[in-house]
Amino acid sequence: MIRLPSFADLLAFDAAARHGALTRAAQELNVTQPAISRRIAQLEADIGCRLLDRSVRPIALTPEGQQLFDVLRGSLSRLETVVERLREQEESAAIEISAAPGIAAYWLVPRLNAMQSAFPDTKINVISQPYSAARRAGDIQIRFGDGEWPGLNVWSIIGETVFPVASPLLFQDRAPPSDIAGITQLTLLSLPPRAGSWYDWPAWLRSVGGAPGAAASRRLRAMVFDNYVLVVNAALAGQGACLSWDGLLDEFLDSGSLLRLGDAQSTSDQGYFITIAADEPPGSEARAVAEWLAAATTTPTARLRALPASAPPPQEG
Repeated sequence: MIRLPSFADLLAFDAAARHGALTRAAQELNVTQPAISRRIAQLEADIGCRLLDRSVRPIALTPEGQQLFDVLRGSLSRLETVVERLREQEESAAIEISAAPGIAAYWLVPRLNAMQSAFPDTKINVISQPYSAARRAGDIQIRFGDGEWPGLNVWSIIGETVFPVASPLLFQDRAPPSDIAGITQLTLLSLPPRAGSWYDWPAWLRSVGGAPGAAASRRLRAMVFDNYVLVVNAALAGQGACLSWDGLLDEFLDSGSLLRLGDAQSTSDQGYFITIAADEPPGSEARAVAEWLAAATTTPTARLRALPASAPPPQEG
């Protein structure tokens, strides 16, 4: 049987031949230039002939080196093509769950360990971005809206019941406010206003009948962030008050890291929903993961690990 040279030596030769310089070959392979030189010298000693002409710049292939490079490059190109195809197949086999940063961080992430325990052989990618149409069959989205999306199976996970919260750090020398007048004296942490998308502070204040007059509105102290995770982090740091959706920040409310301010709350027909294409087969892995997440909605996080993959989902809505 013919003994082939070391693959590492062949890779070093291929890189040097393509770049015409040992330094650039070393940079590509993330090794030192002397290491590349030693690899090529070993290859030349193994084969028994010179492969590179180092007397010119850029270095040139000898006739023997050109023969080896032609065969090697063709083989490596085919290998690279196959590896890339296999990687794409593996990536396409993963189930992708997309959600806006807030719902991903505070609702989905606490359930990931339990979900992986329920589906140990399923590869799941989490994409933190506002929902959009599914890019591939099998994708799952966590969407905010009214639940009316044609062509999708839909499960409700969080209704839109909204109330203000803040950290106890904000009230070290005073009692937390319990009425609207006191709350509006705080710095109000918020996302940019997006009419009709979800509650911001002006919309919430109007909904609970506590909207200040024009002059008072101009005196409201507001701090705007571009995603909800930053809003909540600022609230946890005692920078002001933010709005919370019932079921979203329970971990912080239960631990006392955040306090609910007063009893005022606003509700609507909107909320967060798990969605998947209506034509997704009932027995598919993606459908099973979507149903598991829907069933995990009202399960305390501490008990999620015991929730089996076959747990019956709630009724679709």
